[in-house]
Amino acid sequence: MREQKTDLRRETGQRTRERLLAAALELLAQRGQEGVTLRELTENAGANVAAVSYHFGSLKALCHAAIEQALERYLDAQIQELVAVESTATLQDLAAAFTRPMIRALAAGGQDLAVMRTVARVGIDPPAGWDRLNEKFDRTRAESLRVLTNHLPEIDEQELIFRTRCAAGLLNWLALAPIGAELAAAPTAEIERLLVPVVAGAFHGHEHTA
Repeated sequence: MREQKTDLRRETGQRTRERLLAAALELLAQRGQEGVTLRELTENAGANVAAVSYHFGSLKALCHAAIEQALERYLDAQIQELVAVESTATLQDLAAAFTRPMIRALAAGGQDLAVMRTVARVGIDPPAGWDRLNEKFDRTRAESLRVLTNHLPEIDEQELIFRTRCAAGLLNWLALAPIGAELAAAPTAEIERLLVPVVAGAFHGHEHTA
């Protein structure tokens, strides 16, 4: 019986934690971190102030955790797309896989795009705790390199990594810039038609001459 009560408390605590994260992300998407208040967040989550301290320690830590969770989901989606790309695929195919999660966010607009803007904004200067996501960032680079090294054997690995980082930075910029909002009004196929060649160009760079 005691074990069942312990399990029930654990499940209740986990549900409260998930509601707090969801409420934080929704408010962050609407207003940015400076616009999130503890009172409104806990009301939206159906939780009390003590729950924030218990599960996260502070409102700031909760906001960082919510953004980190959103970033992790984005990276997982990107990895899933990249893993499916064959090493012999074209750079256009690689660029399509690399950009597809962002294209989905742009096409959905609304909160999905607002969340990506929040992630991109904080990602410029990520909190120290985000180190745990380094493995996922490394995985996206490794999966990209599978294709890039096959197409561009004359380019050294560090330069190819630089290109993948530039491509990722371009997507972050797109989420934040006015042009991202303009693209969000277009159909998915049109967003892909416009964006994929730009990212493929970032991967390809220019031809090296002797």
